[in-house]
Amino acid sequence: MFDFINPATIIVIILVIFILVILAKNIIVVQQSKAYVIERLGAFQAVWGVGIHLKIPFIERVAKAVSLKEQVVDFPPQPVITKDNVTIQIDTVLYFQITDPKLYAYGVENPMSAIENLTATTLRNIIGDLELDQSLTSRDHINGQMRSILDEATDPWGIKVNRVELKNIMPPRDIQDSMEKQMRAERERREAILQAEGQKQSQILVAEGEKQAAILQADAAKQAAILKAEGEKQAKILQAEAEATAILKVQQATADAIRLINEADPSEGVLTIKALEAFQAAADGKATKIIIPSEIQGIAGLAAGVKGVWDAVEPKNPPRTVPKQ
Repeated sequence: MFDFINPATIIVIILVIFILVILAKNIIVVQQSKAYVIERLGAFQAVWGVGIHLKIPFIERVAKAVSLKEQVVDFPPQPVITKDNVTIQIDTVLYFQITDPKLYAYGVENPMSAIENLTATTLRNIIGDLELDQSLTSRDHINGQMRSILDEATDPWGIKVNRVELKNIMPPRDIQDSMEKQMRAERERREAILQAEGQKQSQILVAEGEKQAAILQADAAKQAAILKAEGEKQAKILQAEAEATAILKVQQATADAIRLINEADPSEGVLTIKALEAFQAAADGKATKIIIPSEIQGIAGLAAGVKGVWDAVEPKNPPRTVPKQ
């Protein structure tokens, strides 16, 4: 069957297939956050961004594919000497982004190695002006200085340094032990201060409680005294009212008796007898002086005269003796 195919046709088919393969290999699609540096005959030609591009076969080539994302590089610990001659190990983490693919491709050979060496040199320069205590407590200051210096130094390479972080600072072992002892002593000191402050607050609260209790006790005693005095006052008032009521009743009874006597219109003899009874009751009392009304004095004189007559007559008429049977 192949005997009937023209050799020229076969050649054309082969050429077409070859051309299609060449075109397929030279159609380039640039993805998002990517950039391709293109060279033509060994010279820089262009930077291709996102999209589809056709590369001229055998004339143009992709010199470098560059990622435009932010990248992170964790450098190994670097020995650094402080101002007070203490050697410490420092880990650094660098966050950078490629902003110019052309400068990144042609600015420096092996950019990552260049950035690592530049970071170590910058770190030594900064730490060399600081003592150990300052190096341990000034991380933000060191990070800011390194970012500024590295960003300026890497700008000709098409690289922007966004952040530099000191991941870890490791002093020598003996200094670490001393620092741990110092930190332990500081914690114990703070604990003692807190305990003392707690005891002080506790004593203040106890004293305040005792003060409040004393105030309440004194107030209770005051209220009890007031209530007692009020009770005694009320008792005296009630007693006085009872005595007054009794006096009023006695006076009322006396007034009623006098009114009844006046209504009965007693004779002079009855009044005299009542007067004598009253005089007898007065004489039986404890009074040392007795004022006798003039009417009773007359009666007494009459009684004395009768008694004298009786005494004079009695001897002349002796009593008769009744003989015993």
